[in-house]
Amino acid sequence: MSATQSDAIESHLAALGFDNRFAAELPADPESSNFRRQVAKACYSCVEPTPVTRPKLIGWSPEAAALLDLPADPGDGKALAEIFAGNRLLAGMLPIATCYGGHQFGTWAGQLGDGRAINLGEIVNKRGERWTLQLKGAGPTPYSRTADGLAVLRSSLREFLCSEAMFHLGVPTTRALSLVLTGEEVMRDILYDGHPAPEPGAVVCRVAPSFTRFGHFEILAARHDVELLRQLLDFTIATDFPHLDHADPRTRYLDWFDEVTTRTADMIVHWMRVGFVHGVMNTDNMSVLGLTIDYGPYGWLEDYDSDWTPNTTDASTRRYRFGQQPAVAQWNLGQLGNAIYPLIGEAGPLNAVLNGFAKRYTEGARAMTAAKLGFERYIPEHDDALSEELFALLGAVETDMTLFFRKLAQVDPGDLEGEPLDEAYYQPAPLDATYRKRRAAWLAAYARRAQIDGRSDNDRRAQMNSVNPRFVLRNYLAQLAIDKAEAGDYSMIGELLTVLRDPYSEQSGREEFAARRPDWARHRPGCSMLSCSS
Repeated sequence: MSATQSDAIESHLAALGFDNRFAAELPADPESSNFRRQVAKACYSCVEPTPVTRPKLIGWSPEAAALLDLPADPGDGKALAEIFAGNRLLAGMLPIATCYGGHQFGTWAGQLGDGRAINLGEIVNKRGERWTLQLKGAGPTPYSRTADGLAVLRSSLREFLCSEAMFHLGVPTTRALSLVLTGEEVMRDILYDGHPAPEPGAVVCRVAPSFTRFGHFEILAARHDVELLRQLLDFTIATDFPHLDHADPRTRYLDWFDEVTTRTADMIVHWMRVGFVHGVMNTDNMSVLGLTIDYGPYGWLEDYDSDWTPNTTDASTRRYRFGQQPAVAQWNLGQLGNAIYPLIGEAGPLNAVLNGFAKRYTEGARAMTAAKLGFERYIPEHDDALSEELFALLGAVETDMTLFFRKLAQVDPGDLEGEPLDEAYYQPAPLDATYRKRRAAWLAAYARRAQIDGRSDNDRRAQMNSVNPRFVLRNYLAQLAIDKAEAGDYSMIGELLTVLRDPYSEQSGREEFAARRPDWARHRPGCSMLSCSS
């Protein structure tokens, strides 16, 4: 990189305007030493990232960089690697780790907090937008419990790619700015089978307006710290929901809870639309902004199975399975409602808001289903039975959900053979006559419904292709990128970012990135199920 390019990047970095409002307006932990402990009467602890030996930038999102007024081209990445690995703090940065609790797999877990996440600071960009920069994997904090606060390349690469893939799919999400190798190794037991092994370490820089979670409120309610609970909620509304800053506190809090409920319902509709399974929907992994947060053992629903979970820890109960995500979201919202109950004083208004989740989600899911089928709107008397039979068909044989909906747009109404759909099946040869007859009956019903809608075939296909992605971050694609990166080849990270930047287009010449899961990936760790090990 030329001296001019280097100077330009330094100039952009120096221009970042940090105001760190969270730290400025909320109480800090008075203990400055970095050791594991319970932190009370405070919303955060000051803690600096742990320096690493050989930081190397291997992933950079131009779109996320634009949010921060940073250049799309990272140049040689040396300065950026130093900063976004945590080795160098810019003027104005104030690194903190925040305190929160949460329900994990339905059980109250007490204090959790940012065990391996460190907020570098909050900036306000040239457009007046507030963005928090957060490093994940930059070392221990007071909330690390028995862990080391570090992260490995495989999980960091998955989070970096998926954050940006979800954004381009139109799913509300936190963003990922950078992926940096640390040059150090981290011990992890990936299968929890007593065989830990060293893995390359990495740090992701995540970006969001804020990283406030349901658990930030739960921990204060559990400790009966009502005044700090009120202070945190007033701050959250003023900072992230300024349009709700009414004079009457009770109305303000209920309106806030209603908006969090609405945003959460809308986010889950998008998850279901694209076949995303979060895998660990604990309350500490739920953003009050309705953003997908904490990409851990997530997965993409390749062969349609509403009972599938990507999380090995969840394998026995399947609490966080694909089809259960709306119900879990509502349960989590119930815990948030319990947390702010002391500020409302009665359960009735909170329950009324919570009960509205089902209506909002149902309406959203119906509109989403109609759009995926190319209809202008959802007509229950026709579409309830049509969609119920469709998802039964998808689950009856091993069917790639993404490919099926994409290929359905290519089927001409009245074509009861539906040959384009055959590409969506993992074992097309065994499709017996009974299944094909059942599919033909559904296609006939679909054709009749399309006639009722009255749209032209071109309009129907255009709508379907605008909501049914051609490309998603399939589990095996992420694993292939990990394999290459661990061998020192980072090219596939950029390739996938390029493809996933335009997920609804055909992208001639990139068909390999849309292919269904190969047989070798059926049971391989990282391609089928994942642990929380990171």
